[in-house]
Amino acid sequence: MSELAVRELHKLRELAAASALFEEIWGSAPGASPMGTEQMRALSHAGNYVAGAFADGRLVGASVAFFAAPVGQALHSHVTGALSGHAAGPALKWHQRAWALSRGLSTITWTFDPLVRRNAHFNLAKLGARPVEYLTGFYGSLDDAINGGDDTDRALVAWDLSHPAEAPSAPPPVRVPADAVTALSVRDGLPVLGTVDSPTLLVDVPPDIEALRRSDPGAAKAWRLALRQVLGGLLAEGARVTGFHNRTSYVVTRRPAQPKPM
Repeated sequence: MSELAVRELHKLRELAAASALFEEIWGSAPGASPMGTEQMRALSHAGNYVAGAFADGRLVGASVAFFAAPVGQALHSHVTGALSGHAAGPALKWHQRAWALSRGLSTITWTFDPLVRRNAHFNLAKLGARPVEYLTGFYGSLDDAINGGDDTDRALVAWDLSHPAEAPSAPPPVRVPADAVTALSVRDGLPVLGTVDSPTLLVDVPPDIEALRRSDPGAAKAWRLALRQVLGGLLAEGARVTGFHNRTSYVVTRRPAQPKPM
């Protein structure tokens, strides 16, 4: 693996290369990159985060983030993309973390498709970020190679930067109590609803939702609706996602029922 160099991007030619890289990764139509050169130029010039990861001088990953509310505390990471085989994604996140800390920020937020197992594992198990909100149809319809026209439900995650951490260390594995029950499981590739009557719940996601969108759009749609109902419903009622277990399942802790006033 080539040694990576991560640095901020300011020059137009580098920003254009980053836009083209995003277009390649997302499989977007020509000229429909998730982040255009002009947008990155404006964000970079205004002091926001625009960075690239280089392997042997070649751009293999890029990330764009901007200051967010609460003012002076948060950074929102809008898009990060990386070619496989270089570990550029993790390198960009740790570079972004250091950048945010150097500016006195305490939190980085971003959205991701909660149906994508590898992203859930990376965000929760590797970085220690936690979903705080389920956003239904957040970006509308995106007909690129990754989203495939599916509803763009997203989980908004928050990465608390106040805890000391050094790359590439990871948080300890999430503890799953013996009495945890499965609220959503996989059977023959399809979602199966379980019970939510337990303090700790496991919410499974399919092994490869992107492949499923291509091979069986109906099954992919069923998963979207099932996860929206289960994970979205739990977050809406105040439950907390405490981790991602065994690369397959969200671990969700429900709030204890409050006694009714007499």
